Amino acid sequence: MSNSEKILKTLSNLIENGILTSKDFKKEISNNFKFEKDKLIDKLQLVSRKEFEVLKKIVQKQDSIIKKLSNQKKTKKVKKS
Repeated sequence: MSNSEKILKTLSNLIENGILTSKDFKKEISNNFKFEKDKLIDKLQLVSRKEFEVLKKIVQKQDSIIKKLSNQKKTKKVKKS
């Protein structure tokens, strides 16, 4: 029997016995989905939109600096010739 089948069987037994209400069941399922979502995000190494935008700005700034330095280097080579 798989883990999910065991969990569902346990939950159904608790509901049948009146120990677990539908609100508790909803909360448990919600927590389980949240945990699985977080686990997937960690596994895929995803970043938030805010982190992405900050890194994007840093890369754009570095790219412009590299282009300026490259142009300066080309200009110096032309002057030496």
